[in-house]
Amino acid sequence: MKNLLNLALAFFLLGTSLAFAQQPQAGATAGRIRGIAKDLKTGEAVGYATAALYKAGTEVSTSGAVADGDGVFYITGYEVGEYELHLTFLGYETAKRTVNINSLSSEINLGEIGMTDEGVALEEVTVQGQRELIEERVDRTIYKAENDKTTAGGDGTDVLRRVPMLSVDLDGNVSMRGSSNILVLINNRPSAIAASSISDALKQIPADEIKAVEVITSPSARFDAEGTSGVINIVTKKNTLQGATLNVNTGFGLRGSNLGLQGSARKGKLGFSLGGFGRAGYNILGSFDNKQVTNNADGSVSTSLQSADTERRDVFGRYNFGVDYDINQYNFLTGAVNFGIRNSKNWQTDFLTQNFLDDVLTRTQNRETYTLDNSNSIDVSVNYTRTFEKKGRELSLLTLYSANDRENSFTNTLFDNDDLEDIFSRTQNINPSKNEEFTVQLDYVTPVDEKGNKILEYGAKNILRKAYSDFAYYLAEGEDGDFVEIEDPSLSNEFSYDQNVTAGYLSYTTPLLKDYTLKAGMRYEYTTINADFKTEFEADIPSYGTFVPSLNASRKLKNGNLIKAAYNRRIQRPSLRYLNPNVDISNPQQISQGNPELDPEMTDNYELGYSTFIKSTTLNFTGFYRNTTGSIQPLRTVQNDGVIFTTYENIGQEQAVGANIFFNINISNKLSLNGGTDLYYAMLDNGLTDPQYAAKNDGFVISGRLFGNYTLPKDWQVQVFSFARGRQVQLQGSSGGFAMYGLNFNKQFNEKRGSIGFGAENFLMKEFKINNEIITPTIMQNSTNAMRNMNFKVNFSYRIGKMSMDQRPRRRKSINNDDMKEGGDGGQMEGGQTGGGTQVRNK
Repeated sequence: MKNLLNLALAFFLLGTSLAFAQQPQAGATAGRIRGIAKDLKTGEAVGYATAALYKAGTEVSTSGAVADGDGVFYITGYEVGEYELHLTFLGYETAKRTVNINSLSSEINLGEIGMTDEGVALEEVTVQGQRELIEERVDRTIYKAENDKTTAGGDGTDVLRRVPMLSVDLDGNVSMRGSSNILVLINNRPSAIAASSISDALKQIPADEIKAVEVITSPSARFDAEGTSGVINIVTKKNTLQGATLNVNTGFGLRGSNLGLQGSARKGKLGFSLGGFGRAGYNILGSFDNKQVTNNADGSVSTSLQSADTERRDVFGRYNFGVDYDINQYNFLTGAVNFGIRNSKNWQTDFLTQNFLDDVLTRTQNRETYTLDNSNSIDVSVNYTRTFEKKGRELSLLTLYSANDRENSFTNTLFDNDDLEDIFSRTQNINPSKNEEFTVQLDYVTPVDEKGNKILEYGAKNILRKAYSDFAYYLAEGEDGDFVEIEDPSLSNEFSYDQNVTAGYLSYTTPLLKDYTLKAGMRYEYTTINADFKTEFEADIPSYGTFVPSLNASRKLKNGNLIKAAYNRRIQRPSLRYLNPNVDISNPQQISQGNPELDPEMTDNYELGYSTFIKSTTLNFTGFYRNTTGSIQPLRTVQNDGVIFTTYENIGQEQAVGANIFFNINISNKLSLNGGTDLYYAMLDNGLTDPQYAAKNDGFVISGRLFGNYTLPKDWQVQVFSFARGRQVQLQGSSGGFAMYGLNFNKQFNEKRGSIGFGAENFLMKEFKINNEIITPTIMQNSTNAMRNMNFKVNFSYRIGKMSMDQRPRRRKSINNDDMKEGGDGGQMEGGQTGGGTQVRNK
């Protein structure tokens, strides 16, 4: 099946390439159009403004030019007919003129064309209204982050905390409607920067670079079948301008600092971008307490009490180089290279463990744990897009190579109980890993009617993923003893996991009756897996095929209101986070190990949404139902001395029914508020009959956010933000809730080229705590994690150079990849290394 699809893909590419190579190109004409761009208020020339010539009544740009420093432009290369001239420049409203061309040999002089500043309307009325933050489409909700200034100086985590239907916990882990099984794309493609951890990737993306966040709760057949809850696409600001510019942004604070540089240049058909962003986290202090009580097989009761102080330091970096080239009016090439670095160090000091048997103290241990988590990643993409004279028709060939090298290790130092300065022994776990991914994707889109309302999409895709984990345990006696590898295949081994996914899809969008739109699709994915150990163990995982249907429908109502309904089926393959057989004993009382033979989860999603506008208020209501079978859930057993051992099995069924409400209110031209509430009822059942392992749980989960923006005189702004998430229901217990808030002041200067801001976060409390619990017939565990998150910060940004709007929109396509169930036990934090070992995410 795989070979057949690959062969068909090769023949299709060859045929289309030959066909396109024979199409003629239009010749140039001798006539020209001349004009001068002038500021309507000051009369000064608007240098480097862009003039574009559009066919009357269409959005097709036929020709264009960039003005010189005196605002003078000349346009050539057009035909006889009626046109509309659009004159644009950054910070100005688009000026339009009707142009009738009767001859191709004479010059048409339009004279001076006045351009109006964006903040000034006709009749000299000042307009300072807030721009819309939310846009609704048939299959997605779009949050326009570039219009939200409350995130200035922050990162991607700060942006996603403001997006409807999303929840972000204190570690940056993202969930959609209570589920962390989501596909996260950056500019419609996966990224090795996000391969190991979504939370780490978000910390590497500055908020000022994010243009929009698309929340797709019911993905069409064009998207990979992965992602139980849906898709999040983070769209960064792309440069489609002429000229050169450099943006500088920096910030420093009590808990972290950042520095970013982004440069862009474009001349004619060729454009470049080069930039980097670095972020350091420090002074991140906290503590944790843990109490676990277990019923042993002999009827005795073991109790463990643990406590420790914690500290974390992080360094993240993201560097990019991009180039795009317009071969001609219909053919476009783009290429990009992205590098990512991650360095995370965690300490647990004064890590005290007390063990009791039937309330009698049997052992006391004092240790120190040091965890190192470093990675380097690279993405290389080359994409080709072919458009046609017929609007909406498009062919794209997309390629992507991603690699992630990760080093994950911890060292446990055990002290002598009689002399805490004397080291008794040291245990070390080293787990280097590598993820590689090769992807080729072909997409074709074409309207099938004259109006372009009926759209057919189809394509094919092949993803080859290779994951490798080399794990080993070492033991050293005393402070100066050498580390000696433990010769045990369960503790020291090599694990390789190769996966190949070949897919084809078909999607069709059509109007239906009056004011209805229907988008239906079918996708088929065939997966082959080869898992192998270097010694002793074997893993036999059969291949499988999956049909994934999708259906999206919408109806436009009066006054711009919209109602949407959707159904889709999704598949969630387990990532190496769940598969890796490396045994994590960073906390000896809580041991965990992955299961290489896990099957994928299957989920059915249903939703119904309604959007309305009431004067200056936008409201969005969505109800949903989600049913997951074969859910990957932790399976916990009690070992000797009350130690809890955790692995994973496909034993769960998860159901959730809930609603999301989001609002955006423009109270005045200077004040706006927006926020929302997410509420769902979770029902979990592992379906087991053995009383020792059987578990079920249910309950409500609620979260909400509120933030506002007020414009003060002299380009000052004040913003407030708050977010809260209640207790999360889990199969065997719950994860506690938390709340956070912030206050920011921002001043723009030098014609809004620069800005400086001052902010404070969680400034009314020294620390906050999260309480987690696990309850089974044999285990009762309560843990508390405390974090000191009070922060004060200063932000600065400045833009150098001039850019003018490009004469036509440039189509850039990129791969949408997804892979694998991520996250831990619903965000539960435990002592020691979270998740343990390698946490490789193939995207």
